[in-house]
Amino acid sequence: MSKDLVIFGTGGFAREVHQLVEDLNRDSTRWNFLGFLDGNPERHGVEVHGFPVLGDLDWLGEHQKESLIIAVGSTVVRRKLVHQVRERYGNSFATLVHPLAWIGNRVALGEGSIVCAGTLITTDIQIGQHVILNLDCTVGHDAQIEDFVTVAPSVNISGNVRVGQGSDLGTGSAIIQNVQIGNWTIVGAGSVVVRDLPANVTAVGVPAKPIKEHPEGWYKE
Repeated sequence: MSKDLVIFGTGGFAREVHQLVEDLNRDSTRWNFLGFLDGNPERHGVEVHGFPVLGDLDWLGEHQKESLIIAVGSTVVRRKLVHQVRERYGNSFATLVHPLAWIGNRVALGEGSIVCAGTLITTDIQIGQHVILNLDCTVGHDAQIEDFVTVAPSVNISGNVRVGQGSDLGTGSAIIQNVQIGNWTIVGAGSVVVRDLPANVTAVGVPAKPIKEHPEGWYKE
């Protein structure tokens, strides 16, 4: 039996997630897709991919049986939206895995997370809630990816890596084995992380080095 689903977001990634939902429904209807939500009132009432933008989060107030997926790439914005939904509404969050992703048998995947096409996740891996693993990523054995992490396309995460809460790994970056990345740290596109990175920094380069420090709790501002 299919479940009703709405997507928060109308940007490029939200449209990709809608395509993911359509791909999941090709063989059998898993999700009854109702439309999109967006915080911008100017978007309300328009159509995206032929489906309506139904309103903002307040729409959930009278539609609490519907499942929700937050298709927003920003770790900071995604965290804020999740907390708003949890505090105000009773909706459940969908967890979406593209049929062309490969996930091993011993992988724990948290509520609200999205795994896109071409991504490979091997074994004995913990993935938190509201994580995005974008196109063509790899995650090696015994990795731990905590809540709200965004992994951009073509990122390679080796074995025994811990990626702290809210971190953002840029397109094409690589994390070698046994490395820890602190909470709410940003890794620039194409960077190679060969040693531990502290929390709340932006790191770039080959090898990746911190170039900016963010105040603790910056993501709450």
